[in-house]
Amino acid sequence: MTTKTDTIRLTTAQAIIRWLSNQYIEIDGEEMRLCGGGFGIFGHGNVSCLGEALHDARDSLPLYRGQNEQSMGFAAAGYAKTWMRQRFMFCTASAGPGTSNLLTASALAHANRLPMLMLCGDTFLTRLPDPVLQQMENFDDPTFGVNDAFKPVVRYWDRINHPAQVIQSLPAAIATMLDPGDCGPAFLGLPQDVQGWTYDYPVEFFEKRTHRIRRITPDENEILDARNALRNAKRPMIIAGGGVQYSRAVSELTTFAETHNIPVVETIAGRANMLADHLLNIGPIGVTGSDSANAIAEKADVIVAVGTRLQDFTTGSWTAFAKDAQFISINAARHDAAKHRSLPVVGDAKLSLNALADGLDYTTPSEWVTLAQTERKKWDAYVAENVAIGNRPNSYAQAIGAVNALCDPRDRVVAAAGGLPAEVTANWRTLGHGTVDVEFGFSCMGYEIAGAWGARIAQMQKEPDQDTIVFVGDGSYMMLNSDIYSSVLSQKKLIILVLDNGGFAVINKLQNNTGNESFNNLLADCPTIPEPFGVDFEAHARAQGAISETVSTPTELGEAFTRAKASGRTHVIVMKVDPYEGWTTQGHTWWEVGTPHTSENATIREAHVDWESSRSKQRKGL
Repeated sequence: MTTKTDTIRLTTAQAIIRWLSNQYIEIDGEEMRLCGGGFGIFGHGNVSCLGEALHDARDSLPLYRGQNEQSMGFAAAGYAKTWMRQRFMFCTASAGPGTSNLLTASALAHANRLPMLMLCGDTFLTRLPDPVLQQMENFDDPTFGVNDAFKPVVRYWDRINHPAQVIQSLPAAIATMLDPGDCGPAFLGLPQDVQGWTYDYPVEFFEKRTHRIRRITPDENEILDARNALRNAKRPMIIAGGGVQYSRAVSELTTFAETHNIPVVETIAGRANMLADHLLNIGPIGVTGSDSANAIAEKADVIVAVGTRLQDFTTGSWTAFAKDAQFISINAARHDAAKHRSLPVVGDAKLSLNALADGLDYTTPSEWVTLAQTERKKWDAYVAENVAIGNRPNSYAQAIGAVNALCDPRDRVVAAAGGLPAEVTANWRTLGHGTVDVEFGFSCMGYEIAGAWGARIAQMQKEPDQDTIVFVGDGSYMMLNSDIYSSVLSQKKLIILVLDNGGFAVINKLQNNTGNESFNNLLADCPTIPEPFGVDFEAHARAQGAISETVSTPTELGEAFTRAKASGRTHVIVMKVDPYEGWTTQGHTWWEVGTPHTSENATIREAHVDWESSRSKQRKGL
């Protein structure tokens, strides 16, 4: 195979896989492969060439067989989250619909700033057999195809038109995925003919390389401005986002807050930055937040936002804060640090918090901290009542409370779109740092089970004795459930709580809250369904190889959860919940939603006026 002492002849596909196999990362002093393997579904666009290369590397880069390309991407995202963006998985899909199925997953990874590498089949570079099976012909531009659709939803995009190109493209893709400021998915289009073409690659290209994730040192002047602003604060507050965990800065955040006695609130992505019983943890903020966090947010005069992109569910569409509050935004991404008239600190969260603390002789006024802690005690009392069993019909909150009381502190909790993100964020009491994954960056239905499968693969590498727990509604379950089968086949046990409310109940709630009649969300309200009936989720999960059972009450759910903990296989527990009663009613800020400015329905007109009444509190900014 070797043609010269300093080169080696390989196909494009072989070179890609060999190079990936030799990329390592140092994590806490230990070297391990940067790429944990991949998820793949083969087709004519990737099986004969890339598949051949992956077969020979199956020990170093294990390939998990997916059931759906979109869910493969979700699994890769769940894996990257669990590894705190320090490791990634690749996804390979065939040309055409296999690849286009990855678009939604790529958007999810992009919105959540997660590394994921896509190695996707493409049409023939020579065009000799055109048009080929599954080719999307563009009459005016033959180079333009389905793979170009990924350009808006990736951080790095390239089409490999020559074998030598990977010498530049692969390192560029990895550099993007590991960059704290630009982190996101990378896409490489692999024309079917080019995959099999050979090239004499330099041997040194395949030498082992150990990567380290860059820590961006903050600018001294930006730190000085931030320190001066905080030094004059009377009512300061810290918003802790997901970037705190990605920076591995949980300890620094806690130390900073304790040293200066500053109350801390958490975003959805930042849940599990602080434990539930920490005296300075005032709760989750925003639309899916807590009364305690939102009560101090509207009074805070200086807000230190650490590792958050300040999306609308965090900011209450920018109504959660006083209009004259001064933001200090610490973020590795310049784009996020400069939002809403913030004093930007572009830098790593760990380094920036330490730099900000250096020379900061400041302690928060005690009356402000007392107010915040009093609000948190009231919120804790509300949550305790909210999760209590027997005081109302079955609810999400009761199920969450039952599991929370029985789980291990290091178990990982996964939820995504629908009503559960709000309910988990509000009602889950964090027992261990970095143990909560509520995917609300893209709010993607179907992430729950697939993302948990990827998280479980990572968790087996990190903490194999802990469980991965999934909260999923019946709507998301129906949208994407096939990785129950994947988890059983790969022996990556999940505990899945299917909470059935008869359709898309949280959107029905929004529909009703904006004055609209129930329509096409709950199965009972769909005019095209003459005789609605429920799915037998227990039988369906069992058909995919899982242990499954149906329970009637939250008490029974707790008993079933104990059995699931003792089980060695994926365990699905199904319980019906009320679609109308039992929602967490407190803790919500205003959220901007488009409502009809005119309607023949008086209820809708009244709801519009009521909804718009809070707009006067909205901060104007960039």
